Amino acid sequence: MDGFESNVFVNCPFDDDYRQLLLSVIFTVKHLGFNPRLSLERADSAESRIEKIVGLINQSKYGIHDLSRIVSEGENEHYRMNMPFELGIDYGCQKLKEGIWSQKQILILEKERYRYQKALSDLSGSDIKNHDDEAPKIIRAVRDWFVTTESMRADSGKKIWNLYNDFQAYLYDELVESDGHESVDDVQITEIMHHMSAWFSAQET
Repeated sequence: MDGFESNVFVNCPFDDDYRQLLLSVIFTVKHLGFNPRLSLERADSAESRIEKIVGLINQSKYGIHDLSRIVSEGENEHYRMNMPFELGIDYGCQKLKEGIWSQKQILILEKERYRYQKALSDLSGSDIKNHDDEAPKIIRAVRDWFVTTESMRADSGKKIWNLYNDFQAYLYDELVESDGHESVDDVQITEIMHHMSAWFSAQET
């Protein structure tokens, strides 16, 4: 399957509070030479969300799943179960399908260590990484996972974080100063991903 070996399904929150963490994950995945895949990348109204997600999981050797939003924060607010549901699909694909899908690798992230056990006790004993809602920590977690899983060499988490800050400055110049957006936060994630690709290409020249 074309792209399977480099595709990374990113199952992370899309809310504004998580935005910088999501961009940090995407940046790290790209920096390490892999291809992040998100449900945001297509907007076909005729395609159901679950069909899109199953397709992305099927096309991706790697899956990064953040369970930070499974905890409700306000009164009468429900648990947000989309992310653990998508994790379950990815896990089932790894365990129940044969061929290339048995090679799947999964990283599970959480905000606080062990908090997930209150909602998903079946994951007890799993190697889940916490990030405390801090971008440098989530970058290091993703970086270290790839280095361990693929026995590869890579820049340190600190260096990737510094590069991400350089990219943020570039992004502001491109989007606000040049393109006239009021804020970088107003720009779609998929558009920022294209800017990441352009920035990485410029670094190689």
